[in-house]
Amino acid sequence: MKKTYFVTGISTEVGKTIVSAILVEALQADYWKPIQAGDLDHSDTNKVKQLVSNTVSVFHPNSYALQTPMSPHAAASIDGVSIDLQQINPPKTKNSLVIEGAGGLMVPINDTQSILDLVKPDYKVIVVSRHYLGSINHTLLTVNLLKEKGFDVSVIFSGNEHQSTEDIIKKMAKVNIIGRIDEEPYFDKNVVLEYAELFKQRL
Repeated sequence: MKKTYFVTGISTEVGKTIVSAILVEALQADYWKPIQAGDLDHSDTNKVKQLVSNTVSVFHPNSYALQTPMSPHAAASIDGVSIDLQQINPPKTKNSLVIEGAGGLMVPINDTQSILDLVKPDYKVIVVSRHYLGSINHTLLTVNLLKEKGFDVSVIFSGNEHQSTEDIIKKMAKVNIIGRIDEEPYFDKNVVLEYAELFKQRL
């Protein structure tokens, strides 16, 4: 059965793009990043494309490609545009789809809406949690908000193992824990394939 997965993080730079590549490979799914802010020459779409081995996945264009690496609402303002949720329409595909958000759930896309407003009720949401001082709070806030909204939520840990942090998140979040992506020396197609095989049965 074809499903849509929305990848969000507890903050920025926590590993959403690597997680997205692994999910795309595991599911041979399509990939879509609705809003790219900054680094357009080395966009997240291009990064995922370079990490995926299968020939089935399709990489769909951003709805908004903004020049400045800032919160989408601010990057859009600099570009002289306003992000309109009505213009952000998921690509039509018969394949499963992995959608990568920008930053965390409450990152504004305009004056009234946030990344959370991109998440539709039938999406499975994958929260990427990376250990830092404050990450327990950020993870539980994110997971609890999604659960209150009725979403199907799972967590993937990213980075070096921190046992006490992971244990308390598992106990308090009470959601599916897919696994952890280690602090690898590098990520290439082979490393992504290994994690794809590891996580495939847990998605």
